Amino acid sequence: MSVISLRLKDREFKRLAELSRLSRKDKSTVARELLDQGWEFMMIKLYREGRLSLSSLAEKLDVSLSEAIDVLAEFGVESPLEFSDYIEGLQTLSKTDAP
Repeated sequence: MSVISLRLKDREFKRLAELSRLSRKDKSTVARELLDQGWEFMMIKLYREGRLSLSSLAEKLDVSLSEAIDVLAEFGVESPLEFSDYIEGLQTLSKTDAP
């Protein structure tokens, strides 16, 4: 594990301390959780702006494509799949030599 030291404004430190108290976790744990949530938020924002593809989003979030779609739905971002995409996928699947 790497270590980083940073300076926080009083407002930022108070927020971190309050979240720590409310969640009953130490400040370091809360800071790591905020970093993870911030990363997820920024990746979703880049996706919404069209700067990331769905597969890139899934890769950045370290989840499957279907899990990435679930994350997008959780944040109110519409599914990138159209009904025609779903039908095309079913047709492709039916053409495979699945047992």
